[in-house]
Amino acid sequence: MSFVRLGIVTLVGISFLAVAAHLSARQGGRVSPHESTSAAIDGSDITITYGRPSMRGRTIFGGLIPYGRVWCPGADEATTLDSSRALQLGDLTVPPGPHTIWIRPTAATWTLIVSKEPSGFHTNYNASADLGKIDMIKRALDAPVERLTFAVVKNPAGRGGLVVMSWETTEVSVPFAVQ
Repeated sequence: MSFVRLGIVTLVGISFLAVAAHLSARQGGRVSPHESTSAAIDGSDITITYGRPSMRGRTIFGGLIPYGRVWCPGADEATTLDSSRALQLGDLTVPPGPHTIWIRPTAATWTLIVSKEPSGFHTNYNASADLGKIDMIKRALDAPVERLTFAVVKNPAGRGGLVVMSWETTEVSVPFAVQ
């Protein structure tokens, strides 16, 4: 049975306007919302922009994200690290401006890869554009983090800061100094 009531077509108790709005939001919207995290550290404005996928009951590391392969931490557009001044990550100098970032996780070690490319899509890793790589500090979390989360935090012990990524039961970080 179908009928029109106030311009809304209802068939067997289902509002097709509501279904169409939901489908439209899924197609035009994002399943993984995009966010930015920013901090002003030692005279530099630092921003990470990324898509925030959810665990949704999935095994993330070693499952959805295979070990030993380069992965863009996020969804849709490639994750970017943008700074107004040069950053020093270990022996890697990262000039000001946006750079896409990538990670190569393994069961034991994680490597952050900074690209010269200022933007891109999260599945289009271009090794020839690598600016450099740096080992990350990895630690297990007691409680799972449902959505991929980045933070830029000031070093509590002094100058510089940390870029921190948390998801599932893993946290990885890279210390940096501002040049």
